[in-house]
Amino acid sequence: MPGQTVNVDLCFVPASHVAELKLPAVSGSSGRLVIERLPDDGEPHDYPGRVFEDSELDYTQAMLAFAAASMNTSSEAPPVTTAEKAEKRSLRVQRQALCHEAGQLREQRRQTRAQRQQEDAAWAALRAERRTEQAAQRAQSKTERKRQRKQRRSRDQAWQQLRQQRQAQQQQRAQEDEQWRQHRQSLRERLSRLPVVSAWIAVLVMTDNCTRQCLGLPLFVAGPQVTSELIVEALRALLPAELLFLITDRGTHFTSKVFKELMRSEEFIHILIARHRPESNGIAERFVRTLKAWLRDKSWETDQDLAALLQQFLFEYNDCPHQGLPIPGLSPNEFAERIWLM
Repeated sequence: MPGQTVNVDLCFVPASHVAELKLPAVSGSSGRLVIERLPDDGEPHDYPGRVFEDSELDYTQAMLAFAAASMNTSSEAPPVTTAEKAEKRSLRVQRQALCHEAGQLREQRRQTRAQRQQEDAAWAALRAERRTEQAAQRAQSKTERKRQRKQRRSRDQAWQQLRQQRQAQQQQRAQEDEQWRQHRQSLRERLSRLPVVSAWIAVLVMTDNCTRQCLGLPLFVAGPQVTSELIVEALRALLPAELLFLITDRGTHFTSKVFKELMRSEEFIHILIARHRPESNGIAERFVRTLKAWLRDKSWETDQDLAALLQQFLFEYNDCPHQGLPIPGLSPNEFAERIWLM
């Protein structure tokens, strides 16, 4: 029945996105973001989902049996290996070193520009003084110019030396600028070769197991650092009153003490899927895939932009015909209305 079972999952998307770029595939079910799914060790002979092979069990009995079988599996998240820690530490050190070098380069460039401004101001003052001197010479009589010819030649020679010094200075500046551009380009290339570290936004996916309706898409700018308290707060506002079963993965957000308190207060049964088997929560996983496909050609710069897009998707999805429903061609909203009328 509608509201009886809800599938919940966390979806992670970049904090900003350009439509031309592909959305990365990430998972946070282990309590940290991973890019690639762990390899499958093969199909076990016995796993919790086999209880659904018994067609004589009704829905409630099958879900209760699945919940009991799932409790026997390990819920501990895979530990972060020493190699992973060392790799992350090395990457962080490399990035910090390159950023520090880039900062020093910017500071040197700023100081060079300030020094050049002073040199240019001094040169402009010399040129103004030269023009004033030439204007005064032109105003003199022929007799006065002849009398000061030797002094004028001496000043002209001094001016030619200043001009040569200025030309040499300009050539040196051009060389320094080329060296600076090469250094900056080298830093950019070295930074680009490091793995990209992006900011992420977490989106809580809530889908009704019966009608496929999306109950809400609250987002959390904390991304991978989102806490169980924030997730529980969002769930309290959106869970249906008829809820009996809530299906999630074994991520730390859904196995914490505060989540268990929510389970007791709202009086629902928490169904934990088998580790590394997202198909056990297939409705939520399929919804995430649909959401990411819809977001693929969208662009956003801020979390407000993304929130507006999620709200638009929510309305479109719930009113769009769904082929996975028992009555193909109905939207989740229409299917829910028909069930309540039965």
